[in-house]
Amino acid sequence: MSITALAPPETAEEGTARQRAARARRRTLRLFGLLAAAAALGVVVVLSVAVGAREIPFTTAWSLLWRHDGSDAAVIVHDYRIPRTLLGVLVGVSLGLAGALMQALTRNPLADPGLLGVNMGASTGVVAAIAFLGLSTVTGYVWCALLGAAAASVLVYLLGSAGPGAATPERLVLAGAAMTAVLFSFNTAVLLLNPRAFDRFRFWNIGSLAGRYTDVLLPVLPFAAAGTLLALALMRPLNALAMGDQLGRALGARVGLVRGLGVGAVVLLCGAATAAAGPIGFVGLAVPHVARFVAGPDQRWVLPYSMLLAPVLLLGSDVAGRALAAPGELQVGIVTAFLGAPVFIALCRRRRVAAP
Repeated sequence: MSITALAPPETAEEGTARQRAARARRRTLRLFGLLAAAAALGVVVVLSVAVGAREIPFTTAWSLLWRHDGSDAAVIVHDYRIPRTLLGVLVGVSLGLAGALMQALTRNPLADPGLLGVNMGASTGVVAAIAFLGLSTVTGYVWCALLGAAAASVLVYLLGSAGPGAATPERLVLAGAAMTAVLFSFNTAVLLLNPRAFDRFRFWNIGSLAGRYTDVLLPVLPFAAAGTLLALALMRPLNALAMGDQLGRALGARVGLVRGLGVGAVVLLCGAATAAAGPIGFVGLAVPHVARFVAGPDQRWVLPYSMLLAPVLLLGSDVAGRALAAPGELQVGIVTAFLGAPVFIALCRRRRVAAP
């Protein structure tokens, strides 16, 4: 007879204690992971300030972070690179949270912030600003892009909730696809008939942090901050929603309210990011998958991980674009597309993700 067979059976108290210890270990590992993500963000922030078309020694850039001595290097660091870096953090946080929210609300792991027509609505606002209002500055584009994103998302939600029943994830996705197709056709028609508007629009449409300074950061900051607070307030209800609408209601979640507030947070976050930097793809798609791989499906961890890892990816791509193409630079939208396309293909090939 084996020694294992002679061992006394585990009591209920011992089993509960083991489960508590396992939960404590998982919580500790997740906290260390968050600290590691925050440290990585700090590293890419410093690199973003130190690396650029104008070569500035790292020690000089580091010292200029804390003082402005009036030199050319200090002007570059304080007037150009620091605002650009702060905007990159804001855009990254917004896209990461918006992507995690979209995937949680639609229960679709391939969803991204453009699924509700937010990106296309922002693009339509910029097209209208250029073609009909004659605006030519990024600051002017920001407000029109925000209005376009908000209007498109409201229309998508109204279409998705029209008729019998509530605004289910499937209906929202279909409404978003229809709205995106309509707005894309409108934008194409306007730009083809107005070559000057096309020339101005294509620079915004690439997705870039270049040329976006404090005058762009400040207008979008309140919208991004409001969206971030709203998203973090929905962490616990989103866990109930992930089990389905009926079970979510049984657990006490107000499904319609949670979904409506979630859509509002996506509008604020993605609208602010797209208005400031243009449409940047794959950040909101790929980062939540990394967050779930590290922290599991609990939205109380997925959202904080996403808001830290997304700016790491975005600023890292921006630094890579500046370093690889020096003395010029590659727009961050091109770099994230280059990095994100293989991730998207891999996700589509995974049977358990791609299957309905």
